[in-house]
Amino acid sequence: MEQFFEFATNNAMLVGAWVVLLVLFIISETRKGGKTLSAQQVIMRMNKEEALILDVRDKADYKKGHIINSINIPYASLDSRVTEIESHKEKPVVVVCKMGQTSNAAGSILRKHGFTDVTRLAGGMAEWTSLNLPVE
Repeated sequence: MEQFFEFATNNAMLVGAWVVLLVLFIISETRKGGKTLSAQQVIMRMNKEEALILDVRDKADYKKGHIINSINIPYASLDSRVTEIESHKEKPVVVVCKMGQTSNAAGSILRKHGFTDVTRLAGGMAEWTSLNLPVE
């Protein structure tokens, strides 16, 4: 650990550049999956824009409780099953996962397949249920 601090002090510009690149990479990867929405914003999109709610959790978690009228395509099979939701390409799509982490990667897959309006539920179903919002 001592060597790390010595290296960092002797190469401050190099370490600084590395940190900046790391932050830019993280920001870039996060944006690929779409903007993050709060539960209230998701409800607004569902009601006003008829957004498709895509639940990417596995079937067992989905059966335990999910957002009303959501479609379940587990993340592991999303790339091969994306044709099932092709008719929703022009509509807003909100991706929901367990805790808000997998939805970023799922959003990237949707964008790769031509979906333009992809957003993610911040905190996933954990946030949704903690707010006591309705589930089926």
